[in-house]
Amino acid sequence: MGQPSAEEHKPEITMRIAKRRLKTATVWKNLNPFWGEEYTLHLPMGFHSLSFYVMDEDTIGHDDVIGKILLSKDAIGAQAKGLDNWLNLTRVDPDEEVQGEIHLGLELLRDAKRIGLRCHFIEARDLAPRDISGTSDPFARILFNNHSAETSIIKKTRYPHWSETLELELETWELTEGGSVTVEVWDWDMVGKNDFLGKVEIPFACLHKTPLLQGWFRLLPLGNHEDDAGGKLGALRLKVRLVEDRILPSMYYQPLIDLLVESVISPAEVEDSSPLTMLEEVTTVESRQDVAMTLVKIYLGQGLVVPFLDYLSTREVNHTSDPNTLFRSNSLASKAMEQFMKAVGMLYLHEVLKPIINRIFEEKKYIELDPCKIDLNRTRRISFKGAASEAEVRESSVEMLQGYLSSIVESIVGSVAQCPPVMRVAFKQLHKRVEEQFPEPENEDVKYLAISGFFFLRFFAPAILTPKLFHLRDQHADTRTSRTLLLLAKAVQSVGNLGLQLGHGKELWMEPLHPIILCSVASVKDFLDKLIDIDQDSVSEVPQRAVFLPSVTVKEGYLQKHKAEGPQLLSRFAFKKRYFWLSSETLSYAKTLDPWQVRSSIPIQCVCVVERVDENAFQQQHVMQVVTQDNDGQIHTIYIQCKNVNELNQWLSAIRKASIYNERMLPSFHPGAYRSGKWTCCLQANRATLGCSRTHSAVTLGDWSDPLDPDAETQTIYKQLLQGRDKLRKQYLEAETTPEEEKRLNSGLLSDGADSSGQLLKHRQAAVARLLRVVLDLEQAHATFQQREREEGGSLILTP
Repeated sequence: MGQPSAEEHKPEITMRIAKRRLKTATVWKNLNPFWGEEYTLHLPMGFHSLSFYVMDEDTIGHDDVIGKILLSKDAIGAQAKGLDNWLNLTRVDPDEEVQGEIHLGLELLRDAKRIGLRCHFIEARDLAPRDISGTSDPFARILFNNHSAETSIIKKTRYPHWSETLELELETWELTEGGSVTVEVWDWDMVGKNDFLGKVEIPFACLHKTPLLQGWFRLLPLGNHEDDAGGKLGALRLKVRLVEDRILPSMYYQPLIDLLVESVISPAEVEDSSPLTMLEEVTTVESRQDVAMTLVKIYLGQGLVVPFLDYLSTREVNHTSDPNTLFRSNSLASKAMEQFMKAVGMLYLHEVLKPIINRIFEEKKYIELDPCKIDLNRTRRISFKGAASEAEVRESSVEMLQGYLSSIVESIVGSVAQCPPVMRVAFKQLHKRVEEQFPEPENEDVKYLAISGFFFLRFFAPAILTPKLFHLRDQHADTRTSRTLLLLAKAVQSVGNLGLQLGHGKELWMEPLHPIILCSVASVKDFLDKLIDIDQDSVSEVPQRAVFLPSVTVKEGYLQKHKAEGPQLLSRFAFKKRYFWLSSETLSYAKTLDPWQVRSSIPIQCVCVVERVDENAFQQQHVMQVVTQDNDGQIHTIYIQCKNVNELNQWLSAIRKASIYNERMLPSFHPGAYRSGKWTCCLQANRATLGCSRTHSAVTLGDWSDPLDPDAETQTIYKQLLQGRDKLRKQYLEAETTPEEEKRLNSGLLSDGADSSGQLLKHRQAAVARLLRVVLDLEQAHATFQQREREEGGSLILTP
């Protein structure tokens, strides 16, 4: 980020899409902060813009806005590979900070007695809060030429219900006028000028074609485009990619699913004719990780993730002659195993590492081994001896690192029973394939290194290095703690390498840790032996809809709970601290996490709304609501308060994912609370009235806990194959048998069914043609639905 004109900042980024907000960690006392954070958001198709605000965090009072960047959906979508650029921050103009929609009807009146314009103002929703209380006092205005009229003012609400009809009398000559009818929404202020809340512009020509227009209209900003201040506010580097897909009904994806399943159940005799092999051929380095995670989820859903990983691992092992290079590249096999561990092992990683990571963050010890980086000023002690010497710093650092490393290794090697069984079976298969390929005594350690390379180097070490990216911490580490984590991650990598690379690198100052690393080798090998000592038949792989089993707790922690029913207490006293557990079956809570505490449970299948609550409902921030409907149709609501906006987003996302398949999900909700005989949001007195805002059940944070969605996942694979279709045609359908294949043929490595180069070529071409035919069928299905959308003039609900 460029340098703003200020002496000191604690920058953070707030990302906002309509009402959805995400917040990065705060980088303290830095004018050139680096975040390195990545977020995946699942959004509704109707979103229109993405805003980034760079804030200066203040311990007391409100955070200050340094500047913002606004990206429209069209601007992001115009970049096929995504936007990756430095963008200058602009000043925040209140007239441009609008949101929400207005529901109105507009009618052109033409008869013998009069000519006029009638506007029925029904309601508005999700208006921007302009008052300090978090609400607004909205009124609406209609303007055409020199005519105007205003509705009444509805005080203290962002969801006004006007139900008013206003008319403008027009002259005959005005019917031929061009221009637009403008509807504006304003926040009334007793003192000072009114605040702009948004506008709608409807071309007058539209009323000639359609005399009565009625519906919801998105409010637009005033249109005062602020320049970027020439970079004086600084710049922000963003990498944003929009993936927008039309998902067809399941029946259209089944042929491609069948081919992928066939690849691992009945592998092709000619290896390079497998759909998975062809997919890897057309997968770019940039997209390989996404493709790997998508395939892992597809095979998890089919109950075939272990055979899938075994298929890829076997191919890689068989093509590796030097055991020192095994799984060292970013091949599809390596990426698939890495993503598989994240998909099924994240809760296990949290259980193993979180207590130690929390301890390191809390203790904030100064630790340094590199003589070139030791800063004696950081080690000053209030004593008669003065500052510590360099030798004393190294000695204390070694002692503390040995303590942390011992705790980490002990926690890992003692976690056999905690490791998910499906991970253990996958590693057992990997161990078997490596042992078969490298049976020589001198390669005894290769079968261990293959597993520990994934387990320690690609799973535990990255989590230790950057705990926030693995959801182990809410904030990034400060400079001192970050250095400690880096040294520990290096040590854990050496443990994963079984100490074989010690002393060969440039970082000789790590030598004091070598003894403890070498001492851990035996326990690590014993751990790996126990890890793969599992009966594969005891782990039943069945098709599933979620990554985790129903009994597994996917999220837990202390929150503040308020029950909607019962006596109306003062807001700040109505919230009580409770410990919550979330699984795919229940949301339960108790006073503490002690096992003897009685738990109250909410069945996930009864959840119909999971939404955030306006601040003014309880005069409290970061509150969400979970609405359930029992078998008698009765609605029940509990309100839950989180510590900060990120924790709020995580819980909202987790509960929405758990309830994503519920059939009772409601289309609308009340973002306020029912208090003193009315809803605080829309001020309606009827408690049973329909919600005044739309629900956002599809808006979630994309991460390892995403529910399995076979149609969306297969669509991703289809797009990858579609992009590489020309390459497949050229490489396979237009190619001849290679010398290597002739050699394998003459050595008898191919079956009798492919006993000639001509048959080999035909076999390959038939497999490629079959795959491309499936791709073509999907392409034609998309074209058909797109054509129907154009003919019907709107969005199409896809049904077979």
